[in-house]
Amino acid sequence: MIVGPGPRVPAMPRTVTLAITLPAPPSRLYAMYLNPREHAAFTGAPVKIAARAGAPFAAFGGALTGTILQLVPNRLIVQSWRSTEFAKRDTDSTLILSFWPDGNGGRIELTHVNVPDSDFAGVSEGWSKYYWIPWRTHLEGLSRSRPRKRPK
Repeated sequence: MIVGPGPRVPAMPRTVTLAITLPAPPSRLYAMYLNPREHAAFTGAPVKIAARAGAPFAAFGGALTGTILQLVPNRLIVQSWRSTEFAKRDTDSTLILSFWPDGNGGRIELTHVNVPDSDFAGVSEGWSKYYWIPWRTHLEGLSRSRPRKRPK
């Protein structure tokens, strides 16, 4: 008797864990993420988001969608999150962003759970490409454009 391969078992979802320190206090980073105008300013794309549990989230022309699940002011954002790269059978992932003081700036610790294996690389690389790098560039541009106080 010849035995062929068994039924294909879908790959298990994965977890992305990242952290970044940016040149702004954690409360400012938290507020920027939840403010549609500021979020769009650092990502370069319109976003629908609000600072309340139950609020819908959509970014990059609907390529990313979800819902704000929980907020702890200035400390924590939890949202359901889905990419158009997810298969229809994939469940929504959960994004957890926590905000911490770090020297003269703020640190964002990201845990993104239930990311489909098929989009793991895209999601992992996307955080740096579409969020961390442009956010840092935006904040550094803001600090350069502010007039410096003259010494007396």
